[in-house]
Amino acid sequence: MKLEELRRIRKLYFGYEELTRILDISPASAKVAASRYVRQGLLVRVKRNLYMLRETWEKAGIEEKFVIANLGQVPSYISLMTALDYYGITTQVQRDFFESAALMRTKQIRVEQTVFRYTRISKELYSGFGREKGFFIASPEKALLDAFYLMSYGRYALDLSAINAESLDFDQIASMSQKFPLKTRKLLKKNGYLTAARSL
Repeated sequence: MKLEELRRIRKLYFGYEELTRILDISPASAKVAASRYVRQGLLVRVKRNLYMLRETWEKAGIEEKFVIANLGQVPSYISLMTALDYYGITTQVQRDFFESAALMRTKQIRVEQTVFRYTRISKELYSGFGREKGFFIASPEKALLDAFYLMSYGRYALDLSAINAESLDFDQIASMSQKFPLKTRKLLKKNGYLTAARSL
């Protein structure tokens, strides 16, 4: 049975090369097989040459979905409300919706009922994140700054009343904010994230 053969792939995700090896078929046949197994419901397609066993996808936790989010567009890192929710900074809950900051174009990928959204930010602001448990994610402060940056340009909405500001490092916000445009820093100051002592 093909499912039993596919289960021999002991990876969270894989591509044609793995199908070629496991099924002992040519690369061209692996592409055809992948499409057929997606139609049959055995595999889930994330993007070209990136697949998961459906049963693996259905059991995947949030951190495994973060790994997949990083791969949906490369390079990218988990940010915005998704990161704030992960750190317990916001009481807003996002279900089946993962937000990332990216260097390439803004786009959205839908995998089953899950949406991976990638928002482009400038190269100068592509920092303030690290690798954690196999995925790249912004620090809480950088996730907030990314949100304010997009909000200052009318490209994002964040319920500020749902933010637990006490969990944030305001000195780090002040320091990191220096890279951001003046209009972003003004919005931060207006909302109390930059005090008078940390003037613009």
